[in-house]
Amino acid sequence: MILSDLMRNDVLDPSGDRIGRVIDIRLRLEGVQDPSVARVVGLVVSPRSAASFLGYERSDLTRPVLLAGLLRWMHRGSFLVPWSDVLRIDSREVRLRPGYRRESAADPA
Repeated sequence: MILSDLMRNDVLDPSGDRIGRVIDIRLRLEGVQDPSVARVVGLVVSPRSAASFLGYERSDLTRPVLLAGLLRWMHRGSFLVPWSDVLRIDSREVRLRPGYRRESAADPA
């Protein structure tokens, strides 16, 4: 699977209702080898927009105030779904398992 193929896919809850679209894929670098191993942490889902955060969800990033406000408004209600909560990936949709979690979309690092 190529991760970019997940971008803009519809995300469905366990009952098949559309809850948003994949707008980003959260990765974590692990290990000390060069290069580090990248692990998928989860999918960032937006109920309103198919556009990316453009990296402005990172909490330590200095950003233009107007752009940050616009992106916050566009992505209000966005959330992170942990990778372990993804049940199935089809050609244009991602289905979540029962009891999936919605976590903060803000990048803690």
